[in-house]
Parts: sequence; C-alpha cells; structure tokens
Amino acid sequence: MTEPAGLDAYAGRYLAETTAALDGAYIVEAVRRIVPMLLRARTDHRTVFFFGNGGSASTASHFVTDLSKVATRGSGRPIRCVGLSDNVPGMTAIANDRDYSRIFSDQLTTLAEPGDVAIAISGSGNSPNVLEAVRAAKALGVHTVGLTGMGGGKLKDLVDIPLVVPTNSMQHTEDVHVIVLHLLTAYLRDEGPVTER
Repeated sequence: MTEPAGLDAYAGRYLAETTAALDGAYIVEAVRRIVPMLLRARTDHRTVFFFGNGGSASTASHFVTDLSKVATRGSGRPIRCVGLSDNVPGMTAIANDRDYSRIFSDQLTTLAEPGDVAIAISGSGNSPNVLEAVRAAKALGVHTVGLTGMGGGKLKDLVDIPLVVPTNSMQHTEDVHVIVLHLLTAYLRDEGPVTER
C-alpha cells in the first residue's frame, strides 16, 4: 500500500499547532479557579451540569463520566454530574414544542438550584442554545464556566470563569478541551482533598 502523500508533514504541522494551543499560562490560570468551584460542589452536594453541541456535546458527556466516576479519592464522595446534552428525548421535545435555543436552558430551569455549577462548552462561543443556558444559569444563582476558542465569542463575557483556547481551529480547540477535562479529573483524583460520603 502506498503511503498517503504529505501525511508526515501534515501530521507534524497538526501536532505542532496543537502544542502551540496548549502553550501559555491560560490553562493553569483557569484551572486554578475551576478546581475550588468543583471541590465546593462536591463538599456541598451540589450538581455540576455540562452541555454543548456536536463535538462539544461528546466532550460534555466525557466530562460527566470522568468527573462522576474517576475524580473521587479513595472512598470519598463523587461529584454529582448531569449531562444536559445526553437527554435526547427531552432536547427533541423542547426543540419541537418550544425552540431549539432552549434545549439546555429549559432543563436547567427545571433541575438546577443556587450553588450548582454549569459548564458550557462551545468551540465558537456563539452557540445560541449554550448562551441561553448560561443566561438561565446565572439567573438561577448557578456558577458558570465556559470552555471555548476562536476568541471566545459571546460566551467568554457571560461566564464567571472563561477558558479560551488561543486558536481559530475547531479541532485544536476541542483537543485542548479534552486535555483540560483530563487534567481536572486527574488532579481531583490524585490531589484533591477527600470529601466524606
């Protein structure tokens, strides 16, 4: 089988660009603020909600799996997590009967309480349904985190803690979001204080 033309060079460029998107203090600065919020949620029996569209929806689901299962030290209490992107019947009902922009905000309005946490994931930072959910979260007294890229869009100014990946590539933005997910999960598993059940 013939090797695809230019593959080595393309792979090298892609990896170099991803590495460049990881460079800088912005990740550590954001994580420094996100970790206490998640620890407080675990201690206070709060719920952490995740949502996004497309690839960001799958990252939201991944966050739910890792934080609720892996980010527990010893026999300590897990973090209670809910993936709003995972409720497909609920999303389709809201989209059909009301409006697609409300698929996450309506769920939050039903489920969230003051002191909970909402983690919004949008590569562009401009997804209407994500922005609407953040507005609803803030009205409910829910703490907000935004993972985005491409300059941050409108999301970066709406959330309490923005993490804006410095790239205009959706792929590199999503690569970094998954790395941040694993960084948070590993830290809470390995270093975060144990919270009794």
